[in-house]
Amino acid sequence: MPTPPHAISRLADRLPPWAAGLSGGCILIIVAGLIAAPIALTGGTRASSAMQLWLFAATHEILYQPMVDEWNADAEARGALPIEMSMLGLAPLQRRVMSGFYGGLPTADLVEIERTMAGQVFSGPVEAVGLVDLTDRMRDAGMFDKFPETSLSPWTSRGRVFGIPHDVHPLLLGVRADLVEGAGISLDNIETWDDFARTLAPMMRDDNNDGDPDRYLLGFWPTQTEKVEILLLQGGTGLFDENGALTLVSEANARVLATMVSWCVGPNRIAADVKDFEASGNKLKTDGFALAFFMPDWMCNVWKNELPHMAGTLEIMPLPAFEPGGRRVSVWGGTMLGIPKTSQNIDAAWDAAQHLYFDSEFARELYRAGDIITPINTYWADPVFDEPDDYFRGQAKGRLYIEHIPGIPARNASPYNQTAVFRVADAAMALIDYANDNALYTPAELEAEAMNQLQAAERAILRVMNRNAFAQAEPAEADTAESGTRGGGQ
Repeated sequence: MPTPPHAISRLADRLPPWAAGLSGGCILIIVAGLIAAPIALTGGTRASSAMQLWLFAATHEILYQPMVDEWNADAEARGALPIEMSMLGLAPLQRRVMSGFYGGLPTADLVEIERTMAGQVFSGPVEAVGLVDLTDRMRDAGMFDKFPETSLSPWTSRGRVFGIPHDVHPLLLGVRADLVEGAGISLDNIETWDDFARTLAPMMRDDNNDGDPDRYLLGFWPTQTEKVEILLLQGGTGLFDENGALTLVSEANARVLATMVSWCVGPNRIAADVKDFEASGNKLKTDGFALAFFMPDWMCNVWKNELPHMAGTLEIMPLPAFEPGGRRVSVWGGTMLGIPKTSQNIDAAWDAAQHLYFDSEFARELYRAGDIITPINTYWADPVFDEPDDYFRGQAKGRLYIEHIPGIPARNASPYNQTAVFRVADAAMALIDYANDNALYTPAELEAEAMNQLQAAERAILRVMNRNAFAQAEPAEADTAESGTRGGGQ
């Protein structure tokens, strides 16, 4: 709420004569600086009788509450600090964390970082990252053998690991099996995206004779930027390599870009813009406007919560590959738990982090309550992942997701990842315009222009990178095998 003008006037009356000419805004800035100065001068310390844990997701707060209660019950007897959780939401958490990192102001003792925040968190020289480097602690605790490499790569920068993975998030395909089976079509022989389009083409009828199909095969559009990255990771060379160098311009990426655009144009279009997390998209899903959807493990829970009436309509299947024998899984999203350098309780926070993330019952509850597969491979044999899921027509979908974890593509912790994603999405939309303007609708016809668009996107990204003195990747102190990340990459 804005400060009332009369309050500023009363404050101005108490200031010395030299300040009489200052505006109300200047006065407020001066006062805010005077209040903040003692905190800054103390080095950002925060006196507290409890460790602070900041979260961005309400579901995480619910999942952690039993473990926090257990920790706190005998914390005093063990001589440990209790844990206090705060659920801030993603945008407020990002603002508070980055303000603390850049300004050396108090933050939390433990903080969960979401994948889209990684670019800001890992920008600058590695020694300036605002999180404690956990590489040696994790290696000494034998943790690296417990995680798949791809769960570590988003939180690894220049060979150093800054967070414990909360998840691994394999992405498969959710299909309206009720509609497909009702049409007498089998999904068993689908291996590639071409197979997918050919097999399900009879589902795209125009029963109302308006000139457009009543149903499309895939919920996808390039304006859904995260799905563009999903597909480049699955069938192309992604955006960056393990050293942070751009891998955007490649024949594989051009083929993937041309293919995804071919789904959106011409007489054989199969894709429709069915948005996630929105009422309009949920209505289209309910109506069967699209048959298949990108489904990371956590998205299963979104459907259960937002579309409970759709129980028994979906089945999970591997992603169709871009070519025979190709990758049939991708990845979307991710969370890590880190310790800010401003914490006054780093060792205690490390103990608490292990208590939260390495509990076997938590791994089971993470799946039962959130449909999320734990990244800790020693728990993958748990029978909970073989339990049938009534929402997904009795499938033991947990086991299917786990079987595809080894194929998940690695991601890079580049601070320019989001910039690159947006530029590639722009390239896809430009390619759609090119296709429509020139009546070119097949991947083969679009591939050359796709390469041109990727080259333009790369030039735009490099202009941003070259403005940063720290854009070039710094050599790690040791190679990934020595540092214990087993090739997790940047």
